[in-house]
Amino acid sequence: MPTKVLTVCLGNYCRSPFAQLALSRRGGPRLAVRSAGLISKWQDKPAHPSMVEAARRLGFDLSAHRGRHITLEMLGWADTVLAMDASVLATLRAVFGPQHDSKLCLYLDGRDVPDPIGEDDAAFFDCAVMIEAGTALHGGGLIT
Repeated sequence: MPTKVLTVCLGNYCRSPFAQLALSRRGGPRLAVRSAGLISKWQDKPAHPSMVEAARRLGFDLSAHRGRHITLEMLGWADTVLAMDASVLATLRAVFGPQHDSKLCLYLDGRDVPDPIGEDDAAFFDCAVMIEAGTALHGGGLIT
């Protein structure tokens, strides 16, 4: 049975959707990966166009993505929940309580994946490169 991973960012608009693709590719059938956001602003909307382009440049197709708002059911489904930054991690802990704390961690062990919203296309590409590199570096032992 595959390890179930949920990637979470603020809006499920750029970072966590790309992390879902990158982890899925790296982990293959050993990982079942989903993504979600803390806010519902981009619910059912496509990923940010600059992240779609950054993903394309790295050989990924993010065009089918539609935003999802995190639910308690999603959290319960996951074996591991990877927050894209410390603020997202703190919100997950505050909203969902200590019973889920053991499955919550940062996507990059000990550091944030900066949110590129409001930045230029280069920032989105740099973010995507960081996320893709993180699939090999993730300290949680999900991918060996």
